[in-house]
Amino acid sequence: MNQRINELKHRVRDGEHRVLRKKEPIGVLPECEAENLSWMRRVARLTVRQCEAETVVIEPGERIVFSRTLPSEIPSIYSADDWGHLTAGSKLHELGPINNICADWGKTLAQGLVGLSKIAQASRERYKDDPEAVEFLDSAIETMEAVLVLASRYAREARRMNCEEIANILDRVPANPPHTFHEALQALRFMHAVVCLTGHYHVGFGRFDQYMWPYLEADLESGRLDENQAADLLAEFFITLNKDSDLYPGVQQGDNGQTITLGGVDREGNEAVNELTYLVLKVSRDVGMIDPKINLRISPSTGLDLLSLATELTRKGLGFPQYSNDQVIIPALVEHGYSLQDARDYCVAACWEFIIPGKGMDVVNIGAVSFPAAVDQAFRQGLSAGDDMDGILRRVEADIDRQVRQLASSYEHLLLPPAPYYSALMTDCLERGQDLSKGATYNNFGIHGAGSANAADALAAVQAFVFGDGSVKPSELLSALDINFEGNELLCTKLAEGGPKVGNDDERADFFMIRLFEMLADACEHYGRTSRGGILRPGSGSAMYYIWLAQGHEGMQEPVVGATAEGRRKGNPFGANLAPSQGVQIRGPFSVLLSYAKLDYQRVCNGGPITMELSDTVFRNEESIRKVALLVRSFTQLGCQQFQLNTLNLDTLRDAKIHPQLHKNLIVRVWGWSGYFCELSPEYQAQIIARHMYQIE
Repeated sequence: MNQRINELKHRVRDGEHRVLRKKEPIGVLPECEAENLSWMRRVARLTVRQCEAETVVIEPGERIVFSRTLPSEIPSIYSADDWGHLTAGSKLHELGPINNICADWGKTLAQGLVGLSKIAQASRERYKDDPEAVEFLDSAIETMEAVLVLASRYAREARRMNCEEIANILDRVPANPPHTFHEALQALRFMHAVVCLTGHYHVGFGRFDQYMWPYLEADLESGRLDENQAADLLAEFFITLNKDSDLYPGVQQGDNGQTITLGGVDREGNEAVNELTYLVLKVSRDVGMIDPKINLRISPSTGLDLLSLATELTRKGLGFPQYSNDQVIIPALVEHGYSLQDARDYCVAACWEFIIPGKGMDVVNIGAVSFPAAVDQAFRQGLSAGDDMDGILRRVEADIDRQVRQLASSYEHLLLPPAPYYSALMTDCLERGQDLSKGATYNNFGIHGAGSANAADALAAVQAFVFGDGSVKPSELLSALDINFEGNELLCTKLAEGGPKVGNDDERADFFMIRLFEMLADACEHYGRTSRGGILRPGSGSAMYYIWLAQGHEGMQEPVVGATAEGRRKGNPFGANLAPSQGVQIRGPFSVLLSYAKLDYQRVCNGGPITMELSDTVFRNEESIRKVALLVRSFTQLGCQQFQLNTLNLDTLRDAKIHPQLHKNLIVRVWGWSGYFCELSPEYQAQIIARHMYQIE
């Protein structure tokens, strides 16, 4: 990176842009109430006023502009009482606004906001006798105009500062389709930022290398840019996104959903990797910041050159790219009702869930089924009642079905707020005259299956020691669980170290892991269609539930699970995503892949990665890069679904807890995203330090 880019990066990491932010949100509520605006009109008014309230800031050396000066708090458009009446009897998802989906950025850039407004105006004429459609379309037009006014204010300021290049670009975009890569990046920055200004979060960028490549390709062919100049622009775009990393709500700092998906095939099934795919990986490696999070779509035929380049990001400790296996995912999406062309066009949401850009209003995380809770309850009831192992499993199955129904039924009255601006950026909301909150092509719900390794290990331990050799009496086990193994350390050690474990390619433990996910898939399929016309998508990720289900969290439906029968003590986290239980002896990374290759991912399609931590000593030389790349290739060849790798050094992590000021740029993979280690809460830091670290010989 050159000096200009390095200076921009250091200014962002030092937080200089944060002094520009206003302390308090603007007031929108009084005018909404005075004019008695509808919900749709209030959201549109909020978008307009937020754009108007932004202070125009162009910092020294910038060529891609927009610095958010409004606080993260979104102004209220309803009083507390009115909001309570409006939402009474309904379910709000997370904080309320639509989140964790992806706009149709390709269409949005190709049309420009003026082009989209023309589509809206044509639809308005077509639906002129439908008041609801007219209100939505008028609101969408109003919000797009607000964005154009904001861009024109930036253009005037750029001209005043003699920044003619920026001014000329903003004279064209985002109003019109970009002509150059630089224009496309600037347009994307503006349009994305305004989505977030109105309270939406986890707003991904989708298949960036697909819709942005035509602009770069034209520049390279015409000689307007060379690769170094393109890399310079792309690096600045990435750095600007990191200005906002702390603004968007998430469970932890860094959990902000600014994701990019690369590679894979196109809608016709042709190889879609291009020069921009490689350039994004190179620039992300060199910039070395937490945003954007990179997801790389691959298959068994993906070249080692691309996998080796991706591994360089892993070696640097970024915690991405996360890999998704097209050969597994596309058929699974088709099996769950997605058209083949749309399935081929999938991207990854904030963490790992699969969504279709512009067409997906899937709510990909409505909660998690606690496998450990289901297993623990089955032991407590079944062992006391004299059940055999089949009886225990029937109880587990019944409880998983109960949890699924409880989660799904809680979302039967889901209320999504209007989103006129976000809707305008989707594939066909304007054409249909229908706001995104009313639904899109796909309206499915995703449910996570959490704690799978711990639950399977517990079942395998009981099978081996209670029903197998009889060395552990049911009453002895239940008593030990009740007192957290206090005074019974020998039993705890026996269960933790002597039982079969997921991750060792051990059929005894893997059988139960497979059964747990089969039970989850069965329960989702038995539930049938939801009130939004979609299905339940079971997944293998854990999200933050590997902490919450073990230690508790406000709003969790399932109780905290105490000590468990695989030898885990109360309060210790469960394994994250698809990863062995913490602290178990694992033969190696390939045995982990072999265990998880046994899952039927055609039925478990909501995503969820195999998660591995590599010791940084793995990367001794260039040959080690190739070995890790071959490990990634093995992941696809074995038929696994998703894979994420992290690089850790225990001494560095421990020192970062003591001297955070010396390690402010230390990045780690948390669950489906990367963040700065020193910005995480202590419980997440401790869980990361305790993860198993693999060597590759």
